[in-house]
Amino acid sequence: MITLAGEVVRKIPAPPIFFGLFAFGILSVLLYLTMRLDQD
Repeated sequence: MITLAGEVVRKIPAPPIFFGLFAFGILSVLLYLTMRLDQD
């Protein structure tokens, strides 16, 4: 049986909500640029 107690717990440098907001912001900017380029 594998013991999980010996594993090192990984620490992320920021709360998960930060990564979600960051990804949302990047995708929003990319969508905005795509829609602006599509108008031509």
